[in-house]
Amino acid sequence: MTDFPQTLTKYSESPEFTQDTIPEALRRDHNTKTGVWGKIVVAEGELLYMREDLPALVVTATKPATIYPAEPHSVAPRGNVRFKVEFYRDDADGSLL
Repeated sequence: MTDFPQTLTKYSESPEFTQDTIPEALRRDHNTKTGVWGKIVVAEGELLYMREDLPALVVTATKPATIYPAEPHSVAPRGNVRFKVEFYRDDADGSLL
């Protein structure tokens, strides 16, 4: 998470998903709100993280992925996988959005 601003604070996380429970909305292009960052955390297996006009990234337990604010993206399992998404927002002014 070295590309996360240091002022970000974790405020929420998704439930854990598997290859069988990934919501359809996550499998097609979607995005976080303006100012909201995400971190894809894989507990087991591999997940493809796809962003417009960029090569797909393979996300693993040792290689989480950063979701940038308002950037369209989607995910796809590579076999069996367990993962969650952590959500962060800026607390630079002392009051979370």
